[in-house]
Amino acid sequence: MRSEKQQWIEIILVVLTGFLKYILMDWLEMRAFYIAGICIFWSVYVFHRYSKDHSILKHWGFRSENFLRSFFMLLPVILLGIFGSVLYGVLKGNLTLNWHVLPVLVLYPVWGVIQQFMMVDLIADNLLNLKTLTLKKYQSLLITALIFSLVHQPDILLMGITFLMETVFLMVFNRYRNLWALGLAHGWIATFILFYALERDLWIELFAWF
Repeated sequence: MRSEKQQWIEIILVVLTGFLKYILMDWLEMRAFYIAGICIFWSVYVFHRYSKDHSILKHWGFRSENFLRSFFMLLPVILLGIFGSVLYGVLKGNLTLNWHVLPVLVLYPVWGVIQQFMMVDLIADNLLNLKTLTLKKYQSLLITALIFSLVHQPDILLMGITFLMETVFLMVFNRYRNLWALGLAHGWIATFILFYALERDLWIELFAWF
C-alpha cells in the first residue's frame, strides 16, 4: 500500500510532466525528445515500483484481464472519433491520404498508455485515496479530466474533446482496470482527430526540431 506522501509525490511528478510539455513540446518543439524521455522515465518508475511490489502492475491495470471487455466498451467511442474526424475532414475539403498516419497509428498507443497511466493511476486513483482530501469518485474523475483537458490548451476544440474522452476512459477503467485498452483507444482516436479534424501531421511534428 502506497503512503500518502508517495501518492502526493506521484501527483506532483505528473504535474511537472505536464509543465515540461509546454517548454519542450510547445515552445522548443522538441517533441521527440520529450515523448521519448517521459516514456523512459515513467517506464523506469513502473519497473522500480514493481521490483518492490509485484502486485502493483495488476493494480495499475498492466494486465491482460478484461482487455476485450474494456476494448469493446470503448469501441463506440473509438469509431465515433475515427468516423467523426474523417467526416469533418471531408466536409471541410481537406481530407488527404497520407502514409504518415500509419506509423503514428502504431506508435501513438504506446504514448497513450503512458498518458493514461499518469491520468487514471497517478492522478485519479491517488486523489481518490488521499485521506486529507476525502474526494468522491465523481469528483476525482472530473478533476482528472479537467487536468487532462488543460494540458491540451489553448485549442478549445481539442480541450473539449479530451475532457469528454478522459471522462469516458476513467469510467471504463474504474469498471475493468485495464490500461492497455485505454492506451490503444487513446492512440487511435488522437491520431485521427489530429490528422483529419485539426489538420496536424504528427509525424512531421515529431521530428520538427531536427
